[in-house]
Amino acid sequence: MYHYIDEFILYLKLEKNSSPRTLEEYQKDIFQGVDFFAQLLGVKDVELKPSDINHRTMRSYLAHLQSAGMARTTIARKLAAWRSFYNFLNREEIINNNPMVRVSTPKLEKKLPEFFYPDEIIKLLEAPPNTALGLRDRAILEVIYAGGLRVSEVTALDISDIDLFGGYVRVMGKGSRERVVPLGSYALQALNKYINEARPFLEANNSNKTKALFLNYQGGRLSERGVRKMLAKYLKQVGFERHASPHTIRHTFATHLLERGADLRTVQELLGHVRLSTTQIYTHVTREKIKEVYKKNHPRS
Repeated sequence: MYHYIDEFILYLKLEKNSSPRTLEEYQKDIFQGVDFFAQLLGVKDVELKPSDINHRTMRSYLAHLQSAGMARTTIARKLAAWRSFYNFLNREEIINNNPMVRVSTPKLEKKLPEFFYPDEIIKLLEAPPNTALGLRDRAILEVIYAGGLRVSEVTALDISDIDLFGGYVRVMGKGSRERVVPLGSYALQALNKYINEARPFLEANNSNKTKALFLNYQGGRLSERGVRKMLAKYLKQVGFERHASPHTIRHTFATHLLERGADLRTVQELLGHVRLSTTQIYTHVTREKIKEVYKKNHPRS
């Protein structure tokens, strides 16, 4: 089994251009399943073969995950990893029948994305102080809100990806798909101030020069964890008690665009979504906003 898993991961990397994070998650999810199936069938994990797993054993695995209190979204993700793996085995003719076609994905609850209201996001964007790290933080928050970038996309940015004169940023998204995203005047101003005043100061803390746009206090590339910690600090500082993440700002970007009349296709392109259905969840958010405004203002609501 492990031999085929290695081939599958290599296939995802070389042919599907999957990101390192995706590869890590798929491998982790499949390895966890191997441990369960080996114990269920009473064999060593190294002795397990793809043909040993059928739709019944997979359903047993899903039931086990559910009884352990795992979220439906997590269970669906693990099943997706196994389904993709067995699609690969079937395509390579390693197995004759794909047992995953007889396994249904757990029904997921439709959860509307959290977002900030305009006054909230402005308060957050203005929270960083006028220091080297503060200028960096302001630039990061402005770029996420102005362009709807994922936190992984922000930390992967290099200096060469920014065109201050043209007013856009070149982003490498999921599946190594590149897109060009325009930035507003506030984001460009914050970037210009950070690049000229703060970045040289941070870069001086490291003898090894880096092409990364956003640097940590040691002069190296800022990590995703660093961005999350930074955001948590400012959320606490401005008094926001509800949980939020960098992705909340990305949701805010999409929601505010749609509320102000942007078409769904444009928002899809800006977010880097492959399928329009992924973007359509934001229409539910704006409908809720419309209902809220209607109930608040209509005399016979």
